[in-house]
Amino acid sequence: MFFDLGAGEILGLAIVGMLLLGPERLPKAAAEAAKWVKKVRTLSQTATAELRENLGPGFENLQPADLHPKTFVKKQLGDLLDETPAAKPKRPTAKIDPDLI
Repeated sequence: MFFDLGAGEILGLAIVGMLLLGPERLPKAAAEAAKWVKKVRTLSQTATAELRENLGPGFENLQPADLHPKTFVKKQLGDLLDETPAAKPKRPTAKIDPDLI
């Protein structure tokens, strides 16, 4: 859901909106809220498209969530992080000659 709200929270907000605004002004307020949400969504899609275009090749599948620094580094350096480090060469073990004892 939007902003991680469940059905109960949305129903509660609708009831509070009905009480605060009244049945006469509620439809107009809901329409204005829908226009605002549409405008914000369009703005975010435009910004994401401009970012993809300006960053150049390799960022075609960029998502806004990928811009978190930790996620960005994991995605860009993922191949290096997934590789297992090379095994250290084993050093020969020291053996005591039994004739010396």
